[in-house]
Parts: sequence; structure tokens; C-alpha cells
Amino acid sequence: MNKPIKHWADDEKPREKLVLKGKSSLSNAELIGILLSTGTKTKSAVDLGRELLELAQNDLNLLARFNVNEIKKIKGIGVAKAITVIAAIELASRRKLEEAIKQKVNSSKQAFEILEPLISDNQYEEFWILLLNRANKLISCRQISEGGISGTVVDTRKIFKIALEENACSIIIAHNHPSGNLQPSESDKSITKKIKESGVIIDIKLIDHLIIANNKYFSFADEGLV
Repeated sequence: MNKPIKHWADDEKPREKLVLKGKSSLSNAELIGILLSTGTKTKSAVDLGRELLELAQNDLNLLARFNVNEIKKIKGIGVAKAITVIAAIELASRRKLEEAIKQKVNSSKQAFEILEPLISDNQYEEFWILLLNRANKLISCRQISEGGISGTVVDTRKIFKIALEENACSIIIAHNHPSGNLQPSESDKSITKKIKESGVIIDIKLIDHLIIANNKYFSFADEGLV
């Protein structure tokens, strides 16, 4: 039987270690252990954190894709603890977006770096837009729709309604491919063309369309398709 955390030396207990040595001194398992708070009769919260990481192949990007039921596969982690882990990961993603607001977006890579934390880990297809001002500075990032594993419905009117409300001069659209395939479908090409043409009418330029999957992206602009 593993020794409970309360019997560990103070400088080895995750919470106390964070205070004494700083957050960077903790392993990923220890950080997850803090989120889980308690373990079981036979395993500490850190042990559970270690098991969760092993389930995710020690890949935090894969862990970020887990839903509640997948995290609950670890015996000793219930709904409340699973939700806590997911919430912490989501806060980290939102922090990255806040840092990007008012930054200039001058390349597909910069757009990808903003969007990737928001949609790359999702199990269902989502459609998002980046709203930019005349200087190409990011005004905001908005989700337009959420669909299933193989697709989502895109409402062009909703895109431009939001763009007009935010006084955007240009937009970058993006969606994820949960399948992992980065190649654009004929539907992807069609909606890109439709949004570009609609934007011309109201003087809102479509700069790019990104397809994001497995921490990589396909850029319509880079490929000369916009």
C-alpha cells in the first residue's frame, strides 16, 4: 500500500512543494494530483495523476482531448475530479486566447497559434472565426457552430452579423477535422468561396481559411485557394 500524501515529507507534498520550490518544480503527475485533491485507500492523488498520464500516453495534448468518461476510466477518479481536470485544461486554453487579443495576425502560422488551443483537441467539428481590425489586430475569436465527427453546418449570415457587430474589417475562418485529415473537402472549398464572395459585397475581406488537426494546419491562403 502506498503511503498517503499527508504522511510525506512537507517538501515532497505537492501543495507544499509548489509553495516552497515554485510551480515549475512539480511533475505533471503532481500538478494533476493537486487538481484531484485526494486519492483512494491504496493510491495517492499523485498516483492517480500518474495513471491518467499513462492512459494519455504521457501526452498532454491527448489528455486535453479526453472527455469526462475517458478520464473516469481511472479507478478513483469520479465525475467531479474529471470535471476539475477538464476545467483546468480549458482555462489554460482561454489564457492563450486572452494573450493573443490585440496582437497583429499577419500569417497563417500566427492564426494557427491562436486557434489551435481552442479547437485542435475537440472530438467534434467546430467552426470559428478570428475578427480583425484594419491594422490586422485581433478583436476577438468566436465560435460559429459545432457539429458531429464528420461535419458542421456553417451559417454565412451569422458570420457576417458578428463581424459587423464587432466592426471587423477582415476575418479568418477555421474549423477542425477530428479525423486528423488536413485535406480540404469539396464542401470546405465551396463554403470558403461562398464566404469570400459574400464578404466582398459588404467590404469584409476573407484573409484565410484554416483546417486544423493533430496540432497541424492547412491554409487556403498559403495554397493560393483564397
